[in-house]
Amino acid sequence: MAMPSAERAGPLPAAPVPDRGLVPDLVRALKDSGSVGLGAFPIGVAFGVLVVHSGLEWWWASVFSSLIFAGSLEFLFLGLVLAAAPLASIAVTAFLVNCRHVFYALSFPLHRVRGRLRKGYSTFALTDEAYAVTAGEAARSFSSRRILWLQGFVHLYWAGGATTGALLGSVVPAQVTGLDFAVTALFTVLAIDAFRDRRDIPTPLLALACVLVGRFAFPDQMLPVAFTLFTAGLLARHAWTRRGSTHA
Repeated sequence: MAMPSAERAGPLPAAPVPDRGLVPDLVRALKDSGSVGLGAFPIGVAFGVLVVHSGLEWWWASVFSSLIFAGSLEFLFLGLVLAAAPLASIAVTAFLVNCRHVFYALSFPLHRVRGRLRKGYSTFALTDEAYAVTAGEAARSFSSRRILWLQGFVHLYWAGGATTGALLGSVVPAQVTGLDFAVTALFTVLAIDAFRDRRDIPTPLLALACVLVGRFAFPDQMLPVAFTLFTAGLLARHAWTRRGSTHA
């Protein structure tokens, strides 16, 4: 009996990326997260300082950064807590600030993380920084352990920075010039690395156009408008590219 051809059988499923061992994956993840730590740790310090200067005990910084772990949302959450905002307002604010993570989940390699508990933590620890590092071509070889260690280190940088800032709150001023630019600089570097990896010129041009439209046409709602336009543009481009490959 003749064996079916590759065309008839269809493409074989991709083989799972094997774990290379605890120590090698830990070391690789530490190197992967090093540049992220340069931005996450000082911003965590700023958050810890803000917690103490707001009148809360230092350990609240550790609690917020460990259990919420949402970056900018934590700064907003602190203000909402101090203002005794209703739970409904806090929930709506959290949804609006973190809704971008829905789009991250479309391409984040969660399928390579094995085990329910591991997947649960990986979903919880899906931050902008973790997504930026794992979304590139080089990250396709990351094992389950490497992804989890990477996210764990990012979590540690943020929570460790917050705790450090809270403990040193009495000696660190509430406002440190230039500290708020650390995350902006971090994402600028990550964006440059992503462009060097993929050389995809239309995507950054589309992002820039969406930001300009949001900035000048809807200045009060720039971020949600820019996100909406960018998402629509990416979906339209994907449909166009898929249609072209189908007719080719």
